[in-house]
Amino acid sequence: MDIEEFYDADERRRRSPEIELGRDWRDRFGVRHELNWLEDTGELYVMREPVPREWADPFGGIHYQGTHEVEQGEVEGMTVSVVGTVAARPALETALEGWEEAMPHPDSVAWLVERLRRHGILGTADPASPLDA
Repeated sequence: MDIEEFYDADERRRRSPEIELGRDWRDRFGVRHELNWLEDTGELYVMREPVPREWADPFGGIHYQGTHEVEQGEVEGMTVSVVGTVAARPALETALEGWEEAMPHPDSVAWLVERLRRHGILGTADPASPLDA
């Protein structure tokens, strides 16, 4: 869903204090993710930029995406997905300790997934997780 649909689905989301936990998380394909936490709902969510249909590798090769259907909304803008729930800010800070140093690294989403799983926030076998992309 897009960010407006996300906020419309639960009015508490609009009123809640929100903590941004980085805007430049990158997955192994270089797709950018933004991580946020809503205090009133405890939701930890990601906004993911559109997945490119094609991209160039650093050696001049061109690659085409064709392994799955891409929904039109996904192509046009950021998509939002809740990846877990954290009841209190101290637990969130413990789980993500060191995120500022981890985020700039290539495939920093892998670090994020490992931390969220280790702290029981993200399931170990969640094939639908947008962080496993």
